[in-house]
Amino acid sequence: MPETRTVKISKETYAQLSEIAGELQIRLKRPVSLDEALKYLISLRGKGAKITDLAGSYDISDKELAEIKASLSEAWKRWRLPKSY
Repeated sequence: MPETRTVKISKETYAQLSEIAGELQIRLKRPVSLDEALKYLISLRGKGAKITDLAGSYDISDKELAEIKASLSEAWKRWRLPKSY
C-alpha cells in the first residue's frame, strides 16, 4: 500500500479539483480519484501549455465577431489613463 499524506486545501480548491476529476472521468469513461486528477494537473505543467495553444480552437460566427469588435470599440472610446499618470 502506498504511503499517504494529508494536505489541507480550501473548499473552493476541493470543489475545482472534484470538477476536474469529474471531467476526466467523463473523458476516460472510468472512475477517477482526486489523486489521479492531481497527477493529471501536474503532468500538464511539463507540457508547456500556453494560452496560444487555444488559437483557432473556437469556431466564431461573423455575427459574434462583429459583436465583439463593436464592444471593444465602445470600450476603447471610454477608456482613459488614470489621473496618477
